[in-house]
Amino acid sequence: MKTQVRLQVNGFEYDLLIEPRWTLLDVLRDEIGLTGTKEGCGKGECGACTVVMDGEAVLSCLVLAIQAQGKNILTIEGLAREGRLDSLQDAFVKYGAIQCGYCTPGMIMTSKALLSKKPHPTEDEIKTVLSGNLCRCTGYVKIIEAVRNASRTEAGE
Repeated sequence: MKTQVRLQVNGFEYDLLIEPRWTLLDVLRDEIGLTGTKEGCGKGECGACTVVMDGEAVLSCLVLAIQAQGKNILTIEGLAREGRLDSLQDAFVKYGAIQCGYCTPGMIMTSKALLSKKPHPTEDEIKTVLSGNLCRCTGYVKIIEAVRNASRTEAGE
C-alpha cells in the first residue's frame, strides 16, 4: 500500500505516492529522477549516496523516504546555481579530485555539510569527516586538497 509524501529537494517540493519501505535514495533516483546521488553498497558503508538533510550529511540508502518528509534535502544537482558550479564542485574539478566520478557526489555532499558548519576545517577534520566515504581511485590526497582549497575560496582568501 502506497503512502503520500511531500519532499523538499533542492528547493522544489515533490508530492509523491511511495511505498513505505522505499529509501530516500530510491525516491531521489527512481521517482524524482535525480541520479547524481549514487548507490554503492546499499548498506551505509561507502558514502556514495550521501545527501545533505537539514544541514547534516546523511546516507540516503539508510533513510526511509517517509523519514525525510518535512526536511530540507540537498543533492549534488542542487549545488550549481545559474549554470555555475558551486565552489566545492569547482575545486574538485580544478584539483583533480575526481577520477571515475562514482564517489564524487557523496564526497562533495559530505564536504559541503562540513564546510557549512566549519568554514575553515583542518586537514585532520576533513580526513575524519570523509572517513566514511570510500574512493577506489584517488587515494584521497586530491580530494582533501580540493576541500581545503574550496574552504579558502569561499572565505575569499
